[in-house]
Amino acid sequence: MLMPDTAVIARLMARYRAHEHHFLHAPHDRGARMRFEDTAYTLCVLMGERTAREAVLAAERYIARTRHTKGSSGQRSSPTVS
Repeated sequence: MLMPDTAVIARLMARYRAHEHHFLHAPHDRGARMRFEDTAYTLCVLMGERTAREAVLAAERYIARTRHTKGSSGQRSSPTVS
């Protein structure tokens, strides 16, 4: 499965958490609910999951795994052009 860039997922997770916070503090705000649901849907699509909860958990694992992989192998080498 083709996976998105870690930075894209991290930014989307930050947006998801911000919208979640706003929605929980203003549950009757229709706009807040729509933004939260739109962000959750996007996360589901990118992570290949059926529910927002599964998508969030998958995104958190993916971010942690890619950061761990980059951290354990040192800096990534860039390709050389001759």
